[in-house]
Amino acid sequence: MNKNIKAILREAAKAYYEGKPQMSDREFDELARVAEFDEVGATSRDNRTPHAFPMYSLQKVFTNEIDTKDPLKGYKGATIVTPKLDGAAVSLLYIDGKLHRALTRGDGVKGLDITELMRHLVPAFLVPHASMLQITGEVVAPKTIKNARNYAAGALNLNDPEEFKTRTLKFIAYSVEPPMSETLTSDLGMLSHQCFSTIIESDWHEYPDDGIVFRIDNYVDFKKKGYTSHHPKGAYALKTIQDGVHTKLIDVIWNVGKSGVVAPTAILEPVEIDGARISRATLHNMRYITDLRLEIGCMVEVIRSGEIIPKIVRRVD
Repeated sequence: MNKNIKAILREAAKAYYEGKPQMSDREFDELARVAEFDEVGATSRDNRTPHAFPMYSLQKVFTNEIDTKDPLKGYKGATIVTPKLDGAAVSLLYIDGKLHRALTRGDGVKGLDITELMRHLVPAFLVPHASMLQITGEVVAPKTIKNARNYAAGALNLNDPEEFKTRTLKFIAYSVEPPMSETLTSDLGMLSHQCFSTIIESDWHEYPDDGIVFRIDNYVDFKKKGYTSHHPKGAYALKTIQDGVHTKLIDVIWNVGKSGVVAPTAILEPVEIDGARISRATLHNMRYITDLRLEIGCMVEVIRSGEIIPKIVRRVD
């Protein structure tokens, strides 16, 4: 089962890095957790340009495991607490204060060049604090736009800058390399004085998010924590497991899989979960149906297991 889920995740990752996301970050993270999937980035790197500094992902910790898995437990220094915005990550490279290049996150090492698009969202010039400066952040769209994350990520795949200009988008900076001062808070403050929007100046509730980020503020302490091959140890994203949605069980059909096993599938009154229309859900086997006391016409609670595979978790009496 995990092998099939990992294939789905690889395909979803490839689509994401091509600017054509198939699922939200929350969906991807949940499914990756279920399948113990820890691969970052798509394998295709055609037409990609290296980031000046790697764009690491964040370690995910869920609310039901924070007591035992908090990476910053015991740290006595200051930490920054910010929303984990749900859009498309981008790096901006300034050389001698001039915007030189903008890249999608890609696989964290290389990304697609979107400089001509990003010129319409970020300052062309900065007061230089260093000969080279990489600013990373999130391109986001308002929650009022349906599937706002896909809207933002898809915009970065446009070929026409004029069409890009018509999109309702914002770039919000959350990281700077190399450091300009002793703390990230100070560096983001400098950016805010140069016409950047930054993650620390608001809760940005008007934009979608998929968690909360905790990060050590002091650069020396942050670097001392070190890195894995995928993420820094001085920061993490706290995420919440979502509740299910109630709908009606209309029918049950039985399908024969490739292995010859007969498995039941629930036919549901269509319902929307995280922007996806759900009308079917797995039931596993007859024992599963019996244990949940399911019968045609009853109300059930449905989740997207791994937030992608629909599954009935209980009967709602």
